Amino acid sequence: MDFIKIAICDDEKNIRAYLSSLVRKQGAECEIAEYASADEYLLDQTEYDLLFLDIELDGAASGMDGMELARRIRGMELERQPVIIFVTGYEKYVYDAFDVGAFQYLLKPIDEQRFAEVFDRAAAQIIFEAEQKKKTLVIQYGCESRAVPIHSIYYIESRNHKVVLYLKDGELEYYEKIGRLEEELQGQFFRIHRGYLVNLAYVEGYDKTEVTLTNGIRLPLSKRYEDFAAAYLQFVQ
Repeated sequence: MDFIKIAICDDEKNIRAYLSSLVRKQGAECEIAEYASADEYLLDQTEYDLLFLDIELDGAASGMDGMELARRIRGMELERQPVIIFVTGYEKYVYDAFDVGAFQYLLKPIDEQRFAEVFDRAAAQIIFEAEQKKKTLVIQYGCESRAVPIHSIYYIESRNHKVVLYLKDGELEYYEKIGRLEEELQGQFFRIHRGYLVNLAYVEGYDKTEVTLTNGIRLPLSKRYEDFAAAYLQFVQ
């Protein structure tokens, strides 16, 4: 990616300016936009890679605070969802932040070293996800070869000497062995059952008997729970 698109949404002008200066100190190739309210942010309709968001956000005619804005964003069908870093003066909001998939939070007054650490990890995740979107699975479909973006596959099912790719925009069935795909896609996918390979990027939750994906699909977990948990934790780190 050429640069990281960053938004800062805070009703305090001095905080926005300070966060912008801290971002520039990190030396990353980036583009920064500032917003004083949730209404301003939503009205612009620009998609961002990274969003610094004040939880106690005032100044919006709608009365929307940062937490509600985050919920709105998470409910949108976006080409890319932003990594959200909450900025707050109160630790009491920390657990609520993770309910909306926040990457991290920063407490005011903002510590520069803490900012640098959080920013580096967020940037690394954004770059990693961008690289993942470029990866494809080349399949023989009919009489032609077809490249399927890895990020478009929720999971893969083995069915009667074929496999079915469950994609964001439908299904694709072709002749292939799930064991071979397991080898090719290791690291990104995990075989949770003899008949299922799941994309670890879309795992929303799991227990000792099943895995829940971000699209709501639940699949059986018959492999060792500890092996799956270790693979998933390694992936998200």
